[in-house]
Amino acid sequence: MGYRIGVDIGGTFTDFCVFDEASFALHTLKVLSRPDAPGAEVLLGLDEIERRFGIAPQEVSYFTHGSTVGVNSIIQGTGARLCLFVTEGFRDVLELARLKIPDPYDLFSRRPPPLVPRDRVIPLRERMNADGKAEIVPSEDAIVAALAQAEAAGAEGIVLAFLHSYTNPAHERLVKEAINRLRPELPVFCSADVWPIVREYERTITACIHGSVQPRVSHYIGRLEAALRERGVSAAPMITKSNGGVMTASAGKERSIEMLLSGTAAGVIGAGFVAERAGFPRVMSLDIGGTSADVALLRDGMPDFRSGELVGRYPIYLPTVSVSSIGAGGGSVASVDTLGVLRVGPESAGSTPGPACYGRGGQRATITDAFAVKGVLGAAELGYGAVNVDRARALAVIEPLAQGLARSPAATAEAVIDLAVANMYREVSRLFSQVGEEPSGYALLAFGGAGPMMGCLLAEAMGMETVIVPETPGVLAALGGLLADLRSDFVRVTFLDVDAATMPAIGQALAGLVSEARDWLHGSQSRGGQGYDGEATLTISGDMRYRGQSYEIETPIAESWITAKNDKAIIEAFHARHAEIYGHADEKAEVQLVALRVVIAGKTPKPSFPDRPVTPVEVAPEGSVTVTHRGSEIEAGLFQRRTLKPGSRFNGPAVIIQDDTTTWAPPGFSGAVDGYGNLILSKERTPWRPTP
Repeated sequence: MGYRIGVDIGGTFTDFCVFDEASFALHTLKVLSRPDAPGAEVLLGLDEIERRFGIAPQEVSYFTHGSTVGVNSIIQGTGARLCLFVTEGFRDVLELARLKIPDPYDLFSRRPPPLVPRDRVIPLRERMNADGKAEIVPSEDAIVAALAQAEAAGAEGIVLAFLHSYTNPAHERLVKEAINRLRPELPVFCSADVWPIVREYERTITACIHGSVQPRVSHYIGRLEAALRERGVSAAPMITKSNGGVMTASAGKERSIEMLLSGTAAGVIGAGFVAERAGFPRVMSLDIGGTSADVALLRDGMPDFRSGELVGRYPIYLPTVSVSSIGAGGGSVASVDTLGVLRVGPESAGSTPGPACYGRGGQRATITDAFAVKGVLGAAELGYGAVNVDRARALAVIEPLAQGLARSPAATAEAVIDLAVANMYREVSRLFSQVGEEPSGYALLAFGGAGPMMGCLLAEAMGMETVIVPETPGVLAALGGLLADLRSDFVRVTFLDVDAATMPAIGQALAGLVSEARDWLHGSQSRGGQGYDGEATLTISGDMRYRGQSYEIETPIAESWITAKNDKAIIEAFHARHAEIYGHADEKAEVQLVALRVVIAGKTPKPSFPDRPVTPVEVAPEGSVTVTHRGSEIEAGLFQRRTLKPGSRFNGPAVIIQDDTTTWAPPGFSGAVDGYGNLILSKERTPWRPTP
């Protein structure tokens, strides 16, 4: 028995969840993030855990960690200086991209500059045909010349993305071996090894993002491993992944691209766990931190997955938990433009200097400052005592906005919050439109440092009647890391018509893919595996389309259909999936399997949280605070979250304070605590009550 620690590094705070395997107690902590010294906040948190809870590093039995090092290097443009080797004639693959403008409603919007500029894209005379047959093999002289050109350009790494390497990566491997022989210290990345998908731009940009972040992420993880060992943590660290799983730190060094969106994914996994236990089958998670609001839809505790998520302004095409990010975090900056129009975000004050009310040198108004002026913040410290809210500083930075808008500071603060909610409403409405569902059928699960402050306001705007606030909402992403399983995705391009004649080839492709997946999960860590000795779960799907269509639909496939050579079952599954999405299917058309996908998972030990007995009781507030709401000052009840037990009930308006966040329940909401400690806030016309 020991302690399991989950860590999530955010823009303002770094969150810690500590689970006692013997007593089932959960300890939580926040420390300020250190973008100037990534990793320092982890060691500071371990020191604070020992000081506050008496838990020594030697007692840690499991350690999982999500980091923003990779994504920040892309956003800030501090990744490795790359050269890109491409097939001769395809030098403009990153320049052309997909010829899409970022905003179709803004004719002046511009695509971001290529991640690797054209003067560092080097064509190489080689050609692999679409059927995997080599037509022109790259010569040693051509490789040497290209390498010299890359060195002259100051390359810190080389990405190889040749035509049709998803079918046959032989040329990429040949060039990599040659460069490794000539310049063994120079990192080389093959696009077919990073993510072997069809379509040149998608495969190339994904490989370039990986090449850009891998050296820095690998260095960071290595430094973290060494620091943990020095502190006495014997448990090998696990790294949370963008697909909602975890992997070993050694795998994270090699597969750095898989952890770029780990923080948002871990939060969604934590939200799914909370929603399933609380008995809500359809939930919209709302994770608001210091920089952004991240939204995901969950059904029966499971999120959707998709490819093409943006990292900064660039897409990656590995499967990730489907999350929509909105530039409306607690640290989002508010301003008044030259036309007298109020704007909020996407620029953020981050942790340094942070919102003005934190007293760390911030000079610009943020959403957090608006809540301080409103009166919701200020009744308690934030971030486990890391921050004292200074309302006078918040007023000082709101005042210039108020003058620009010719409003009072209180009205201006409300306008800032209303605009932030309106921005979220616009994006969330678009998300529901895409899936063809009504928000009223969902509960809103609010977490993150600022989610519980804004959850009820967005729920009102969206017509949602229930808001769920977990027991430890400010550190739910860190808890999600403790709940995540070992998980990885594998893909193999097939380009086969689905019929009786091709079923043996499809079976052979699946067998190879499953073998690759099992090697990853069960192989030794020294060979890049996870060293897992338990039962594996396999999920199989196919990227399928009607012959002649431009894009594919991912369709679930049963392994038994392939082993039994049941082509009709696969075809019928695609027809059904096509009809589900588009409302029609062409059952006479030929069906093509473009690629097979396999997801393998191995369960990790999970924290166990008992369901506590519920005793319904109306509770009185411990005090009151004056809050500005809809242009008037009202008295809101003040509650300490730790004193609210299962069955506790109260009516809004209310401010609920706890170490990791503050919850705002406006007039019209009532609250109750369920057997797992979740705070359920309901519109009073349909109040929720815990079952005794």
